[in-house]
Amino acid sequence: MSKRDPYEVLGVERGASADDIKKAYRKLAIKFHPDKNPGDKAAEEKFKEAASAYEILSDAEKKAKYDRFGHAGPQMGGGGGFRGGSMNMEDIFSQFGDIFGDAFGGGAFGGFGGGGHRGRTIKGSNLRVRIKLTLEEIAHGAEKKIKVTKLVRGKGSEYGNCHTCGGSGQVRRVQSTFIGQMQTVSTCPACGGIGQTVSKRAPGSDEHGLVREEVVVPIKIPAGVEEGMQLNISGMGNDAPAGGVPGDLLVVIEEEQHAELKRDGMHLHYEAFISMVDAALGASIEVPLVDGKAKVKIEPGTQSNHMLRLKGKGLPSVQHHGQGDLLVHVAVWTPTNLSKDEKAALEKLRDSPGFSPKPAASDKGFFGRVKEMFGH
Repeated sequence: MSKRDPYEVLGVERGASADDIKKAYRKLAIKFHPDKNPGDKAAEEKFKEAASAYEILSDAEKKAKYDRFGHAGPQMGGGGGFRGGSMNMEDIFSQFGDIFGDAFGGGAFGGFGGGGHRGRTIKGSNLRVRIKLTLEEIAHGAEKKIKVTKLVRGKGSEYGNCHTCGGSGQVRRVQSTFIGQMQTVSTCPACGGIGQTVSKRAPGSDEHGLVREEVVVPIKIPAGVEEGMQLNISGMGNDAPAGGVPGDLLVVIEEEQHAELKRDGMHLHYEAFISMVDAALGASIEVPLVDGKAKVKIEPGTQSNHMLRLKGKGLPSVQHHGQGDLLVHVAVWTPTNLSKDEKAALEKLRDSPGFSPKPAASDKGFFGRVKEMFGH
């Protein structure tokens, strides 16, 4: 199922202000809130969809990337990670719970799941891995399965309400002052504000009830990714204790060098060496593509540094903005190990008018040819 435009989901124009975007999200969130629609899966999906849209449009950086690149944009680069359609209820209420205000009985979670105040939801730490891709995989996209060692909740680990704060995640202290009693509220030092502690640890688990485990994570890589680009796989990082939100898996792209083709954004470059004879008389040569080969015609009198452009034979844009080209750079190869007869033949041609190095009047030079090719 394809993702909808977040502007369409929230019903706002592209030029809408941050305040208008927030109001539109709050209206939808209250309409489709689980407390108003118990057991309604369709309403729950709309609730999540609205939150995913708001996650993009409420963040200036993600919004700018979406406006430029579409849904692929917010997943690029660093930041707090983009969850998109994979946001769960804990994600939504921990990140946007304050937007509901007192519409559902107050509290950080807006009353969802029992209402009232409870300890804060924490998120597990992110993991970062690097993955190498061939030019062929970059051109077509790839589906990979990688092994990741991560922290997961140990089988047998159990959690209960913190005895210090009673599960609220906060402790209140009453102090007497010269003007009367003053109450202060602070994060519980025993549980760190989570509201829960480990009541039973699984064998081999750490103090949080977590164990290290190797898992296989499937990754879908879009075509056209570039060196250093980062993909965020939501929820596949380390687990958090006490039922918190898992961290994300950050996948950093690395490119393997192709034996013959060089990449420049969406474009590919290939250096084709031809003989003096082929340059003078013309020829048909083969050049490599990402997939297969293509025949290219060398016109008679072709000079070294001449460029040929094969449109659409480059790489796709990761933002789905077209296809790059293959630029063939022609280099005339000067022989170095000539036989006696070959040298004699060239000596006869040395003073021939056709072998004069003076360029023709129509020759625009290297930079002129580049300017002509790219139209500026």
